[in-house]
Amino acid sequence: MNRHVAIVGAGFIGRAWAIVFARAGFSVAVYDAVDTALAQCQRLLLENISDLAEHGLIAEAPASVLERIRTETTLPAALKGACLVQECAYETLEIKRAVFAELDRYAAVDTILASSTSWLKASEFSEGLAGRARVLVAHPVNPPYLIPLVELAPAPWTDAAVLASAKTIYQEAGQVPVVLHKEITGFLLNRIQAAVLNEALNLYADGFASMEDMDLVLKNGLGMRWSFMGPFETIDLNAPQGLMDYAERYGPTFREVAADQATNPWDRGTMAQLHAQRREVLPAADMQARARWRDRRLMALIAHQRSQPR
Repeated sequence: MNRHVAIVGAGFIGRAWAIVFARAGFSVAVYDAVDTALAQCQRLLLENISDLAEHGLIAEAPASVLERIRTETTLPAALKGACLVQECAYETLEIKRAVFAELDRYAAVDTILASSTSWLKASEFSEGLAGRARVLVAHPVNPPYLIPLVELAPAPWTDAAVLASAKTIYQEAGQVPVVLHKEITGFLLNRIQAAVLNEALNLYADGFASMEDMDLVLKNGLGMRWSFMGPFETIDLNAPQGLMDYAERYGPTFREVAADQATNPWDRGTMAQLHAQRREVLPAADMQARARWRDRRLMALIAHQRSQPR
């Protein structure tokens, strides 16, 4: 199989995808219309790859992985010979439509065109394309070189063979693809995350707990199990006779709670209050360092998970 991938967009997600594919042995071409983004690309990539090596998450020297990633100043040069394009442009429908029109024009007819969009449906930016059957969403979790889930969300007209080939490519790149059977805004992960965030905002805004304690509920509670089990496996193991037993015991209470849960308007005043509290805990100048800390904690977790039986 052809093992060359093109990345369109040299921002954080584009660079993260470049690491995903390069560490799996793919050759990678990164294109960005902004010269400054390309200029700092290799330096930032080496920093991230070196962190992976430090935690034992790559076997090669960082420089060897980096050698498989090159930057290109023109889109056709980046697309040449690619089996898959991972689009990582700005998150607006207008930009996605313009970028995919260019990708459909310049990419070989058998090149898969995948978008990293977090919310837009593939049908919204591919409907008018001659090659629309090869377009899908491949939504990563940030950062994809640490969190392997990728959501494959085809448009109604995406060719089944294209979807199957894309799934194989992501698996060979070390990712964990899940396939949506039909389109929905936000896909799977963001909709589940939205449900958690909306209820957390409701509980905070209604005065049930502080911001710090709401974070602790996830960090030292649900998140502990959810780092290695999903919600269905969790409840299956939380009742003596399994999932149906759990549903019969607690289903009525969950229905009552669900009926009491309201949507949250993401009120600007509430969000400003939360933002101010976060800046007291973490000044803006320290955010980049904290993000690096987050990534290194994820690396340590991955290293631990790899040492454990599945």
